[in-house]
Amino acid sequence: MSEQTPPESDAAAHAPVPTAPVDGDDDAAREASLRAGLADYELQDEDLALLDGGEGGEVPAGPAGPLPVLAVVGRPNVGKSTLVNRILGRREAVVEDKPGVTRDRVSYEAEWSGRRFTLVDTGGWEVDVAGIHARVAEQAEVAIALADVVLFVVDATVGATSTDEQVVRLLRKAGKPVVLAANKVDGPRAEADAAALWNLGLGEPHPVSALHGRGTGDLLDTAVSGLPEVSAAGGAIREGGPRRVALVGRPNVGKSSLLNKILGEDRVVVDAEAGTTRDPVDELVELGGKRWWFIDTAGIRRRVHQTSGADFYASLRTQAAIEKAEVGVVLVDASVKMTEQDTRVISQVVEAGRALVIAYNKWDLMDEDRRPFLEREIEQDLVQVQWAPRVNVSAQTGWHTNRLVPAIEKSLASWDTRIPTGRLNAFLGELVAAHPHPLRGGKQPRILFATQADTRPPRFVIFATGFLEAGYRRFIERRLRETFGFEGSPISISVRVREKRRR
Repeated sequence: MSEQTPPESDAAAHAPVPTAPVDGDDDAAREASLRAGLADYELQDEDLALLDGGEGGEVPAGPAGPLPVLAVVGRPNVGKSTLVNRILGRREAVVEDKPGVTRDRVSYEAEWSGRRFTLVDTGGWEVDVAGIHARVAEQAEVAIALADVVLFVVDATVGATSTDEQVVRLLRKAGKPVVLAANKVDGPRAEADAAALWNLGLGEPHPVSALHGRGTGDLLDTAVSGLPEVSAAGGAIREGGPRRVALVGRPNVGKSSLLNKILGEDRVVVDAEAGTTRDPVDELVELGGKRWWFIDTAGIRRRVHQTSGADFYASLRTQAAIEKAEVGVVLVDASVKMTEQDTRVISQVVEAGRALVIAYNKWDLMDEDRRPFLEREIEQDLVQVQWAPRVNVSAQTGWHTNRLVPAIEKSLASWDTRIPTGRLNAFLGELVAAHPHPLRGGKQPRILFATQADTRPPRFVIFATGFLEAGYRRFIERRLRETFGFEGSPISISVRVREKRRR
C-alpha cells in the first residue's frame, strides 16, 4: 500500500474546516466514550493527574515572577565559565585559557536540588589594561545590582589580587548575599591557599575545582539556599488588577516614544542614540477606557557581548520584563527592512509563552507606492507568526495608537481561551476522519483522546497509539487556530504515546 500524502499540501490547506458539533450532549457523550477507552491503555500517574484534574497536569505552576538570579562574578580567567558549565552540567559558556573571551549568551536557566534559577555568567568582560579598575567596577556593579545572590570566584592558586579587593568593596556596598568560591583547588595541598581567602572578609571560602567538579555540590547547596522564590531585580508579577503589557524591541525603534505618546507626557527619556533606556519602567496607563501596566524595556540586542557596562545587562532586564508581562508588544521599525534582531525579539516573547502583538512603527512615513511592497515583505518576515495581530502606528504622532488596545485584548482573550474537552475531541475526530495521519512503516497512529492541559498559553495534550509527526502537529495547530481562533497567542501541542495493556 502506498503512503498517504501528509496534510501539508495546498489541497489540505484549503479544504473545508471541520466544525465541532454544537450539541453539548453529543460532546459530553463523545468525551465519556473516549475517556473510558483509555482504560485499555497503560497510563502513568501524570496521565491520570492530567485527566482527573483537567488542567495543570503537564507542567507544575511556575513562580509568581522572574526566576531568582545567581550571578557568577570575578576577574577574568579565574574559571567562571568553567564553573558555569559545571553547574549547568553541559558545555554552554565558551572556555579558553585566556581572559576576556566573548560569547553570545550570558544567562542560562539552571536547576539544583529542585530549585530553578537563572545563572548569569559575567565572564565576557572586555578588559582594558590601562583602565582596568574603571572597567571592572562598571561591569561588576551592574552584575551585582541584578543578582539575588552573588557567586564570587577567586583563583586560590594566585590569591586575592587588588582587582578582587575592588570587587569585594562593591559587594559590601551592595549588601547582597555573597558566596565565595576558591577555585582551582584540585587537592588537599591547595586547601591552605583557599583558607587564606578568609582575609577577604566575605565569610568561609568554599574550595572547589570547577574543572574536575570537586566541592561544587556543597558550593551550590550554599548558594541556592540563599535564593528567593522570585528575583528581586525583576520583581513579583502583579496579581489581578490591570493586565500587564511589555513594550519590547531592538534598540531605537521608538518604544519610549510610544509610551510617552500614550501617556501624554515625557515620562521616559528619549534620545536619538540607541539604548537610552536601561531599566524597565512600570507605568500605569489609561488607554482605551481601561488601565494597563506598561513596561518600557531596554532594547534587546542579539549579541549582548557587543555592548559594555549597563547595556551589557540590559537584555537580562528585558527578559525579566517579558516574564513579568502577560502580552508582549513588539515594536518594529517599518522604515527599514526587518532584521535578525527583530525576529529574535519576537521569538523571545513566543518562547516565554506570552501573548503577542506586533506593532510597525513609523508607518505614517512610508510612501504610498512603497506600502504594497512592504506588506509582501512583512508576510514573508512573519510567516512563523502569522497568527499574531499586527498594528501600524506612529509613536511620534500617535497615529493609530488607539488600535493597540483592541489588538492587545484580542491576544489576551486567545491566551485565556479554554476549549471544552468534549468539543476538542469532536473537532479532532472530524479532522482525523477527513485527513488521517500518513502511514509510516505500515502503521497509522490513532488519536485516542485529547485535553487542554492549561491556558496562558493554551497547551494541548494528545494521547495516541504512535508518534505524530511534526508536520501533522503543525497541521492540527493550524486547524485549531482556524476553528477556535487563538489569534495572538502561542499554543503548544504535545503527544503522549501509550500502548495497550497486556492481558
